[in-house]
Amino acid sequence: MIGLGTYAFLWQHSELAPDPLSLIGAFEATRALDVDVFQICDYTPLDGMDRQELRDTADAARDLGLTVQLGTRGIEPARLSHYLGVADVFDARLVRSMLFSPDSRPSVSEAATWLRQALPAFEEQGVTLALETYEQVATADLIALVEGLNSDRLGICLDPANVVARLERPRDCVEQAAHLVKNVHVKDFAFTRRPGWVGFDYGGARMGEGLHDYAYLLRTVRPRERGIDEIVEHWLSWQGDAETTIRTEREWTRTTLEHLRSTK
Repeated sequence: MIGLGTYAFLWQHSELAPDPLSLIGAFEATRALDVDVFQICDYTPLDGMDRQELRDTADAARDLGLTVQLGTRGIEPARLSHYLGVADVFDARLVRSMLFSPDSRPSVSEAATWLRQALPAFEEQGVTLALETYEQVATADLIALVEGLNSDRLGICLDPANVVARLERPRDCVEQAAHLVKNVHVKDFAFTRRPGWVGFDYGGARMGEGLHDYAYLLRTVRPRERGIDEIVEHWLSWQGDAETTIRTEREWTRTTLEHLRSTK
């Protein structure tokens, strides 16, 4: 299914917004766009919520008919155990993470040890852990890690935009990870010349106007046939003022949803 994530509301959540959007406000905006899935990903306020606040937020999502997924950074056993508990409150069946957190940078072998400790609880609870492709870990290493642990509840969150910073090609990332994908992050991306034609900036683009061959991803990964959710997010830079930035963010979300719904 097609879903929205907190990265589709980055500037609307931001303190730079005149009236920052709450998480429940993002739920309501998601429902208004006729979207059924919401991924709470790297949303710092979630970690500060007590049990009752989590229950109230989860109830709001349920009342709107939303399926919730979660996202964090890091695979320390204590972190994953905490998020498994949060997943229970939200009835979430997927947690996205990355190998590194702000406090830890495990080697691949250390990551394997930590994941072996954490995975039995994920398997017992029926929750999938999806590790994202990104520039700090080679895609080949991430794939080898997931394959070596051989768990139906461990896979890849595919974001081919991230790996460009590692000088990997997005299409190669898609092809290599396809068989392990459990979740897809959807955004377009492009290079633009810096002023004076000295170097490039790499960032987001309106869906369908950048370099992402999303139709190729659909053909290769087959997320819709395999029941893999496609979560919309953006790399939208600040547009000079809050009004323009937030309007553009909302436009990009609508454009991306239209693109996904029209792409077979």
